[in-house]
Amino acid sequence: MAMLRFLFRKMWNTRWLTLSTLAGLIMAVAFTTSIPMYSDGSLKRVVSKSLEEKNNGLSAGAVLIRFQASGNEKADLNGLSDVDQYIKEDLPKDIAFPYDAYVRTYSIRGSQITPEDKSKVDPSKRRQMTLMAQNGLKDQVELTQGQWFSEQPKDGIIEAVIHEEAMFRNDLHIGDVFIYPISGGNGIAPLKVKVTGTFKPKNETDLYWYQGMEGLLTSFFMSEVGFNDYVLKSKKIPLSLANWYYAFDLREIKTSQLSSLETKLERLDIVLFQKLKNTRVDISFIPLLQEFKVQSLQLQMLLFTLAAPMIAMVFYYIVMNARQSLERQRTVIAVIRSRGGSTNQIIWIYLLEGLLLGAVAMIIGPLLGWFMAKSIGSSSGFLTFVDRKAVPVGVSTEALLYGVAAVVIALMASVIPAIVYAKASIVSYKQKLARSDRKPFWQRWFLDVVLIGLVGYGYYLFHDRQDLFSRTGLTTDQLSVNPLLFFIPALSIIALGLFFLRIFPWLLRFGNWLGKRLLPVPVYLTLTQLSRSSTAYYPLMLLLILTLGLGIYNASAARTIDLNSTERVLYAYGTDVIMRAEWISVSEDLPATSNPNKGGQGQGQGQGGAGGKNPGQGGGGQPGGPGEGPPPKTRFIEPPFEVFRELEGVEHVARVLQSKGNVVVSGKSLGQGMLMGIDNVDFAKVAWFRKDLYKTHPYNYLNLLGQYEQAVIIPTSFADKHHIKAGDLISISVSSQPVEFVVVATVPYWPSQYPDQTPFFIANLDYVYDQGPVTPYDVWMKMKDGAKVAPIIDALKAKNIGIASVKDVRNELITQKKHPARGGVFGILSLGFLVSVLVSLIGYILYWFFNLSSRVVQFGVLRAMGLSRRQLTGMLLLEQLFTAGLAIALGLGIGKLTSYLFLPFLQTAENVKTQVPPFRVIFDARDTDQLYVVIAVMMLTGAGLLFLHIRRLRVHQAVKLGEEK
Repeated sequence: MAMLRFLFRKMWNTRWLTLSTLAGLIMAVAFTTSIPMYSDGSLKRVVSKSLEEKNNGLSAGAVLIRFQASGNEKADLNGLSDVDQYIKEDLPKDIAFPYDAYVRTYSIRGSQITPEDKSKVDPSKRRQMTLMAQNGLKDQVELTQGQWFSEQPKDGIIEAVIHEEAMFRNDLHIGDVFIYPISGGNGIAPLKVKVTGTFKPKNETDLYWYQGMEGLLTSFFMSEVGFNDYVLKSKKIPLSLANWYYAFDLREIKTSQLSSLETKLERLDIVLFQKLKNTRVDISFIPLLQEFKVQSLQLQMLLFTLAAPMIAMVFYYIVMNARQSLERQRTVIAVIRSRGGSTNQIIWIYLLEGLLLGAVAMIIGPLLGWFMAKSIGSSSGFLTFVDRKAVPVGVSTEALLYGVAAVVIALMASVIPAIVYAKASIVSYKQKLARSDRKPFWQRWFLDVVLIGLVGYGYYLFHDRQDLFSRTGLTTDQLSVNPLLFFIPALSIIALGLFFLRIFPWLLRFGNWLGKRLLPVPVYLTLTQLSRSSTAYYPLMLLLILTLGLGIYNASAARTIDLNSTERVLYAYGTDVIMRAEWISVSEDLPATSNPNKGGQGQGQGQGGAGGKNPGQGGGGQPGGPGEGPPPKTRFIEPPFEVFRELEGVEHVARVLQSKGNVVVSGKSLGQGMLMGIDNVDFAKVAWFRKDLYKTHPYNYLNLLGQYEQAVIIPTSFADKHHIKAGDLISISVSSQPVEFVVVATVPYWPSQYPDQTPFFIANLDYVYDQGPVTPYDVWMKMKDGAKVAPIIDALKAKNIGIASVKDVRNELITQKKHPARGGVFGILSLGFLVSVLVSLIGYILYWFFNLSSRVVQFGVLRAMGLSRRQLTGMLLLEQLFTAGLAIALGLGIGKLTSYLFLPFLQTAENVKTQVPPFRVIFDARDTDQLYVVIAVMMLTGAGLLFLHIRRLRVHQAVKLGEEK
């Protein structure tokens, strides 16, 4: 009890440090729990999407178990009863998911039936039917004629119902009795089956009808009780086939359930065979589970790798706080140790403190983690959170285990130094104070140099991999992001930060030596203080370098991924909406005449060749047979284009023709090319251009098309390859007719065109149509904000304009933004950026608060020696500038340097060889402005704390006997 009182008193005396440590623990728990929560929610979304995609046919959660007799082997009825009971009662408990359908079907071998009364039913018709019993049939169908079957046979006649379509197809009637021979029945007398009614399914798309409708048309359905008692037991007819079908609802599946569920399904075959031979699982959702498992594992690995630097930063913040707290209490620890306190007692005090803070963090952290997981799910870009359908997030056991692991790691990081301090006596503590200028372990062991070597090796591997992609043209999923592209840069920020801290004291000593005779007293004192106790500033400087460097890199990475992927889609489409109307094609050939005597002039040759519909037409000439002569020429009737301009929600429209043709220069064929015919004024209003790709504004190239009717714009790569210059003539075949153009300009890229795959040729559409036939073109549309495509299609249909195809770039962008991995990447990077900002702000303020508090005696002595309050204030401001200011500048600089070095490797997630438009690293001014605001707040807060301490400083209180607190 006394230990608890002492513990609470200690925590109260250092309440600000305790609260800051608690905040760090809560942040660590929240971060680590949010990832499995989001992964579970994303898995549920993927499952829901899979269920929607598989709404035709079998359910995504389908399990089909089948018994099929082999040869003349009879099914063991006791085994059948056991396996049926297990499947009906135990299997749903093992799977532990609700099911939307359960169907059990028993059937004997099908036979060719014959009518008992051949005078009423046509005996010559072949009828192959199967007698079966199926559970729940009466609930799923409605009786259309007759009545339901009786539960037991009457007078040895089995009553059965059939599908109403089967009645017509097999020429069956209500009341007909048929002889059903038992094939392979070893002398068993044939059954008599009477048709008592017909039915039709209430809902043919219901999961109950997993076997489809076709099989129902050759089936007699009798009662289950009668099938078991009469057919199987009384008549001892061997069971031919038994099916058990479940449609499980997997929408609430969790990541932690995947492995155990897969194991149960894989063992199901063994369990079933032991109960009844020849029983096996025919269909299961094991492949779906494996797919979900891979996706979930990849997503968790990706997110944890992205979050690892931020989590490590939070742990470092916790350790820094713990060390500050221990440093302030080290004298107390040494005194307790010297006055008889055991090492175990001291360790228990700090362990209990850690356990208390950890317990509070485990209560608050998962709640904050739940909110963070929701935020990740609503992320559509960096620092962009939209109001859309939320990811179904819940607190799972797995998430809590991750939170416990985070608390344990944080406790170890804070308790281990306490163990070291607890073993020190007051004498060893004073000895260490006398050697306070000793280098930290990472400088003694050259850890920073080792880390720089590792980073260099990682850079080499990335560069080598990118060269491989460039040479081979290999591709990977465009939404995949290599997690190491966030881990290695974080390591580089730490390594470069440590390296600059190594040379920091040398810079201070050099500045002190250089200006010790010239510098004012405050500056000299500042440099002396920093050079003598530079290691005391390392934790703060490293924290600022790490947080700001990671903030810059994460912001740039997110902006780079977002903008490049968006621009890739915009370039591929070229505009908002691409629509092609239905064009009517007609033959240009003259219609055939009905007068046979006018074909003698040779007219029959052409007309007969046109299709051979009138072979007798060529009375005096050569009648054309089928397929002779050239194919008929077709002419397209253009739908009215102006209608598109008047559509609601459309801002601008343009005609865009794309047609492949053979390219000829100076009589030499250069292969196939894509001719794009445009109206330059309209095209300028609808097309998406990335202006930095061109030497001049793209409109200038379009103006050249307007000045010269025959003008054509060609790719720069094509022109360089074939040494083509402006003014050269090029011939391109359009509908098998060569059309001549004059090169007016070369451009590296053009919207929707990929010059490395097919060279493009941009020409005037009206000139192309003047030289050749009018062929179908696309309509490119620039839409107003929020305008929908569906009303446009309806409006066109109302004007009798059919639509052949529609492509909407906005739908593609929305689909891309809803991808779980993409949302996870942007969510983690956004939250990591915010946490970096928050940690740097809190860490900076707390560090300077306790640093200033611990140096009250030093300030008092300086004031007593004659240093004015203004000089003391200036000295401390310079101290902040040389430490925090330098660390902030290094953090921003290292962050940008790392971005320029590593972010270009993000394009290895796509096809580097055909990366169009070219990849670029993005720095958004908004992100750096937010960091500058935080830095300004930090510096102003530090200066405010400094002024407050100097103002409250009383020399007669500070200069006193005793030691610093």
